[in-house]
Amino acid sequence: MDDIIICRCREVTRSEIIAAIRDGAVTVDGVKRRTHAGMGLCQGKTCGRLIERLIAQETGINPAEIRPQKSRMPVRPVRISSFGGENSDAEQ
Repeated sequence: MDDIIICRCREVTRSEIIAAIRDGAVTVDGVKRRTHAGMGLCQGKTCGRLIERLIAQETGINPAEIRPQKSRMPVRPVRISSFGGENSDAEQ
């Protein structure tokens, strides 16, 4: 049961998440920092609730009291010329 993958995007197992919780992570962001669960393409939309549930089970904290993960906008590479400057397409 410990080898069940909780975060499919980053292939983080239940045992890795439990180890992070036992190491002191009591928030989803704390688990994320230690295991990278929730940092994949779905940004924790698939595994976030599962991680919250594991934190509640391991610590006895009421699930309603567990802070949800911080939402961040997806990041994509952008050409520097998009910002303008000496060699930007806007000046040509």
